[in-house]
Amino acid sequence: MENAATRSGLRDGGRVVLPLLLAIVPFGLVLGVTAAASEVVGGTLGIATSFIIFAGAAQLVTVQLLDAGSSLVVIVVTALIVNVRHLMYSAAMAPHFSEFPRRSRYVLPYLLTDQAFAVSMLRYETTEDPEYKRWYFIGSGMTLWVSWQLSTIAGVALGAQIPESLGLDFAIPLVFLVLLIPAVQTRPGLVAAIFGGLIAVAASGAPYSLGLVIGALSGVAAGVAAERLAER
Repeated sequence: MENAATRSGLRDGGRVVLPLLLAIVPFGLVLGVTAAASEVVGGTLGIATSFIIFAGAAQLVTVQLLDAGSSLVVIVVTALIVNVRHLMYSAAMAPHFSEFPRRSRYVLPYLLTDQAFAVSMLRYETTEDPEYKRWYFIGSGMTLWVSWQLSTIAGVALGAQIPESLGLDFAIPLVFLVLLIPAVQTRPGLVAAIFGGLIAVAASGAPYSLGLVIGALSGVAAGVAAERLAER
């Protein structure tokens, strides 16, 4: 890593996600504790989901469905539905990834998370250097990956020793809320955030955990409408 853009991108990407770990670590602990408490899943498989899936909400749903004895088809389809928002992330990042070496384009999507997407897209608005962009994404993604693995393992190891009164479940919605503040910089963005959030809450009981997806699409539609009204 002799290139200055490589070093600074890796450093800046890792640094920018450090505050987000305040929500990521408790979420990982919740997943680890949930897996360890399951007679079907257990700690080893719970940890394995962090390496194989690496997607908090989808992992938690997978562990719960396995524990409930659901079929493999139901588990796979549900996990894919929960993570369908990554299609939107991929579409948004595709123009930037097209500048990366071919090997990177195949490997780096593994590190794509809500947090890595949010911080990278915000940074990409102010830089054109593809080398810096690539290592910024790697820095943020790897910092999140390592933190997630360690917190999941810690949750499995501690298991029942973490009291329920600690209320770690707060971390799950907090993971997404902390991404909202830096992303809302315009009036259409604020409209999209508020409308999308309200719809997501209203649709929280939707089947197959589609509430978040419905809220996201509704927020996008509201933001586009607000932007067009502002241009008139």
